[in-house]
Amino acid sequence: MTFTCKKNGRLDAVMSEELSLPRNQIEQLIRQVGVKVNDKEVKKCSYKVKVDEIIEYNFVKAVKEKENYEVDFDIDVLYEDDDIMVINKPPYLTIHPAPSVKEATVVDWLIKRGVSLSTISGEERHGIVHRIDKETSGALVIAKNNEAHEYLSKQLVDKSMGRYYVAISDLPLKEDVIVDKPIGRNRNNRLKMDVVLGGRESKSAFCKLVLSKDEKMELISAKLFTGRTHQIRVHLNALSRHIVGDDLYGFKSQKGKIARVMLHAYILYLQHPKTGEYMQVIAPPFEDFENILNKHFSKDEIDEKMDSSYIIKRFDTFC
Repeated sequence: MTFTCKKNGRLDAVMSEELSLPRNQIEQLIRQVGVKVNDKEVKKCSYKVKVDEIIEYNFVKAVKEKENYEVDFDIDVLYEDDDIMVINKPPYLTIHPAPSVKEATVVDWLIKRGVSLSTISGEERHGIVHRIDKETSGALVIAKNNEAHEYLSKQLVDKSMGRYYVAISDLPLKEDVIVDKPIGRNRNNRLKMDVVLGGRESKSAFCKLVLSKDEKMELISAKLFTGRTHQIRVHLNALSRHIVGDDLYGFKSQKGKIARVMLHAYILYLQHPKTGEYMQVIAPPFEDFENILNKHFSKDEIDEKMDSSYIIKRFDTFC
C-alpha cells in the first residue's frame, strides 16, 4: 500500500495523519516492520519526509509466536466473525506479552486458539486495538486482520467506538458528574498517575446507579472521552472517591480485604469494520464482582439499573 506525501515532516507524524491511526501504532509499524520512502527502507520514526515522496507500507500477517508460558485458561467469546472477536477479559489477566510479564497473556491465548490476528500494533500486540488493565475485567475487541484494525482504530479517534464501565465506589457520588482534568505521572510515585498541570487532556463522566443497603457504597457507571492510564481511578480520586479493592489510589487499610479493583468494562459499542453496522455487546460481570453486589445491594435495584439501555440513557441526559 502506498500514498504520496502531502507535507514535509517526521515520517511517523505524516503517516499517522494520512492513515488516521494513533501515533504509537505507526511507530510500532515503522520500527518492527519497516516502511519504504521512495523505495528506500526506513525504520526510524523521526526520518524526515518531503512533499511528493512515495511512502510504501505493509501490514504483514501475524506469525505464530513462541509459547513461553502454558495457556491453562479459557476466555468467554461474546461475539466472533471473520473480522473481529469480542471477549470478556477475566481479571488478573494481562493483555499482551512484555519483558515484565511472566505468565500467559490474552495474546498467547488467541494464538494458541489459532485466531488470525492483525499486526498494526506490532509483533507483541497482535490484534489488540484497545486495552484493559490487568485487574480490570470486561469487554475487549480483537482485530483479526489489518483492515479491521485500521477501521476500529479510526473509531477510537472519532469516538464512535467506546465502552461504558461499571464500578463499585467506596463512597457515593454527590451527583452525576463530568471530570475534565489533565492526567500525568505522579511526581512522588511512579506507579501512579495523577491530575497534574500540563498533563494530557483527560475527560470522564460518572453516573450514579445504586446505593448499597447501608448507603456506604455505590454502584456507579463511567464513560471515557479519552483513554489515559488509570483514568477512571485518577478522576474518581480527584472527587475523593475510590473503587473498592483499589489500594493504589484508595485506602491502604483495605489492602487484601477485596482482592482486586472492582472495575468492569460492561458495554462495548462500535461499528462493524466490514458492514458498518452499529453493534453493542454486553460483558457479564465476573463472580467476585457479582458477590459484592449480592451481599451489599438490592437485587431488584441492580437488575433494573444494570440494564444497558438505562445506563446509556442516563449518560445521554448530561453528556
